[in-house]
Amino acid sequence: MPGDEQPFPSVWIRPQPQRREQPALSRQQIVATALELLDAEGIDALSMRKLGTRLNAGATSMYTHVANKDELLELVVDEVYGEIEAPATGDPAGWRAAVTRCAHSMRATLLRHPWIVSVLGEAGLAYLGPNMLRLQEAMLAVFEEGGFTLRAADQAMNTLVAYVIGISTSEAAWLTTLHRSGQSEQEWADRLLPAAEQAVQAHPRLRELYAAQRTQSLDSTRDDDFATGLESVLRGLTTHLTNGG
Repeated sequence: MPGDEQPFPSVWIRPQPQRREQPALSRQQIVATALELLDAEGIDALSMRKLGTRLNAGATSMYTHVANKDELLELVVDEVYGEIEAPATGDPAGWRAAVTRCAHSMRATLLRHPWIVSVLGEAGLAYLGPNMLRLQEAMLAVFEEGGFTLRAADQAMNTLVAYVIGISTSEAAWLTTLHRSGQSEQEWADRLLPAAEQAVQAHPRLRELYAAQRTQSLDSTRDDDFATGLESVLRGLTTHLTNGG
């Protein structure tokens, strides 16, 4: 029947049950333990049963707070977003510096929790979580204070976040592979580079790039590449603002 549709399933829009007694577990305990499990073993290791074992709790205690694994992921994703440094207003001329700090903090946070990039597009209504909403509001305020209209601020924020998540997704996949191999980044590169150099012999530009990597620190290179790309994004947003976009 029209009007009888169920609301979109999400922990953020589901009314919490009223309980007279104190639940055995708090939501924060569940989220913290799930985050520890994800950081230690990755997204494939997360299950309500495994989480219950870690918490030494039955399903009933957990389902007081979360209806299923999808709702749990919404909570954990928002917990991770709470680690990101939100930009501060107060200096209209310094909006780029504030946004730059936020972007670096976002990348660092995502790389501390590399599993998260695989679920960002699947975590239900994660964008309605309180930490994510606070971050979005702060970013919009800084862009708006810097001279963007609210609509342009929203577009600028989406562009910036897309860049950070896109770069971080590739980095997270790389770091996850390294973690599974038990090797350091330099050890992996030392083993891979000779084969890569051999493969690109017929491609002079790639050959030159690979040869240069022999003297480069890979983690520093990733940092520099991120900063260079971020500066390009911000320069483009500045030009858009200057041209009245």
